[in-house]
Amino acid sequence: MAKSCGTSRSWSENILDYFLNANQIKTKDGAEIVWYHAANSQSEMKKAMQSAAHMVEADVLLRCDVENGEPIMVHPPEMDSDITLQEWLNEIINTNKGIKLDFKSLAAVKPSMVFLEGLKFNLRRPVWVNADILPGPNGNSPVVDAKGFLDTVNSFFPDVTLSLGWTSVWKPQNCNKGYSWAMVKEMAQICDTLTQPVTFPVRAAFVRHSISEVLWLFQQSNRYSLTIWAGKQDNYTVEDLLYIRENFDKSKVFYDVFDPHNSEFRKAIGIEIPA
Repeated sequence: MAKSCGTSRSWSENILDYFLNANQIKTKDGAEIVWYHAANSQSEMKKAMQSAAHMVEADVLLRCDVENGEPIMVHPPEMDSDITLQEWLNEIINTNKGIKLDFKSLAAVKPSMVFLEGLKFNLRRPVWVNADILPGPNGNSPVVDAKGFLDTVNSFFPDVTLSLGWTSVWKPQNCNKGYSWAMVKEMAQICDTLTQPVTFPVRAAFVRHSISEVLWLFQQSNRYSLTIWAGKQDNYTVEDLLYIRENFDKSKVFYDVFDPHNSEFRKAIGIEIPA
């Protein structure tokens, strides 16, 4: 039987509603949200806390990735960190920043949910839990088993916002075809029985090549949104981001991309870059 979220219902609150109510953004536009990516160390977490970011993202793995290991903040191939999940949560708990936890192994999910459960009355802000559960463009096997991930998360927090993605690789010397119909239909089938908000992290460099497929998936439920992300070496343009913005509801698309693309995109649409 699933456990009740109790006062953690705000974990599923739309992040635009949350930050509008906190007077941190001006309009219900996903491009207003500022992201801090890979806060996976003490120093990066300190920068994140001092930044203008609304949402702070970090990666979760078990130390040594073995049973009974401690959840830590690290992105493979690195396997150790100077900050644990518990320390990370204790840092963010006194802020009003939202949280995105990107799970890099199924083994890390349950012990992390246990830590979150202990803080659910104090973490009254949006919480997203992310995993790559399907192979995507040029991608290999999924990072995390879909059923195991969803069953574990939902057994603790059936209302938490899910961020469900595909493994992908940008190959600059190869043809990059984007998200196929098979990829989006498999994701739609997995999400069909879910009841909480779901955001799909899609790679900026691939979306324009597969706009029909991604738009179809997006339109399957009013609970769905997109999070546009990019690798540092990906080949895409600000025009690609503007094309995405023109084709989707701007209140349901978020942009977690690096500079200079981020700054140029925000300037092009007239959204100020926070100091």
